[in-house]
Amino acid sequence: MLITRRILLIGTALAASHAVRAHEGRPNTMPVTQHRHVFSSSGKDIAVDTLQADGLSRPPAVIMLHGADGLSENSQYVEGAQAVARAGYQVNLVHYLDRTEENRASFSTVFQNFQPWLDTVNDALAWVANRTEIDTTRLGIIGISLGAALGLAAASADRRIKALVNYFGPLPRGAIAPDAHLPPTLVLHGAMDPIVPVANAYAVEALLRQQEVPHEIQIYPDQGHGFRGEARDDALLRVIAFLGQYLAGNGPHPLPGERLDR
Repeated sequence: MLITRRILLIGTALAASHAVRAHEGRPNTMPVTQHRHVFSSSGKDIAVDTLQADGLSRPPAVIMLHGADGLSENSQYVEGAQAVARAGYQVNLVHYLDRTEENRASFSTVFQNFQPWLDTVNDALAWVANRTEIDTTRLGIIGISLGAALGLAAASADRRIKALVNYFGPLPRGAIAPDAHLPPTLVLHGAMDPIVPVANAYAVEALLRQQEVPHEIQIYPDQGHGFRGEARDDALLRVIAFLGQYLAGNGPHPLPGERLDR
């Protein structure tokens, strides 16, 4: 399915962030340090919030791409980034909307801005890959809704990306070259999603199968655009396990206790 205005404009709740709340009080309370950095993309200053658990030495790095709602009014993205950072990764939350000087994606300019945002995501990857405190051979992307579409497009053209997580993102047809090759990918989607229909998840899966790319897909039968309850917890566990296999080198991982639907 092609990206529509509605799909791109409403990239709200970060599913993993709900799981952060569910996991509060559990043993993994490792302190996480957050720093604000800035890099340049086409003459614009782009902010990056870098989060890393204390005491890590040259960890794998993850680029996190928010949805169309942006970062200025949604603290849940930072909470989600903290959860991933506590699992042993440096997380770089990229303010890619800075490229177009927006706080959230604009209805009137969303299509014309997709390519500039993608260019900025590519610049962010180059910026992260030049950081000396991480293992630059182990880079991943977590994308949410609009950010997932950007993540798919960026990862398809950059073999430095070793793992990709797609939270209920549309397949950006036309932004992925026919000869592109995606990295191992985890697809998480709600069967009842009214914003990005679940057909997008199956389209991504078909592309991954065609390319013979290692992948996992989890469809949550009663979930919409963003996950609740057990599904949100399950999704975060899958993300951490998936990154552990393909970025941390932990080998094949056991799945969470019960697969809700596949």
